[in-house]
Amino acid sequence: MNEFAETGLLITGAAFLLLAAIGVVRMPDLFTRMQCATKAATLGISCILLSVALSMGDFGVAIRAVLTIAFFFLTAPVAAHMIGRAAYLVGVTLWKGTIIDELSGHYDRRTHTLGRATQADAGQTPGTARHSATER
Repeated sequence: MNEFAETGLLITGAAFLLLAAIGVVRMPDLFTRMQCATKAATLGISCILLSVALSMGDFGVAIRAVLTIAFFFLTAPVAAHMIGRAAYLVGVTLWKGTIIDELSGHYDRRTHTLGRATQADAGQTPGTARHSATER
């Protein structure tokens, strides 16, 4: 019975990691690629580590696996958020199909603070594809 759980977790983890890799290749811009890589890879690594914990049958290995999973769940989203925010603030272009850009016009490039910025500070020109929810 334990072998079935180990095998199922390994296959599920490998499938999530494969989906993460496909998402990184297929998604149109940096922000959607990061979302695929962060979410799917975190779940894939978690399933594989749980499988390792089950196969070893040692309490110490299980604790280390659970702590490693907790570390991934705490750090991967934070790191992706910080990289995405830095990319947005330096002006990485969004995908042309992006409908809502809620940060547009809220970042002051002179003071590097969030708040109401002018269109010139935000680097926007009227009629571009980057719209905030309030401009609709």
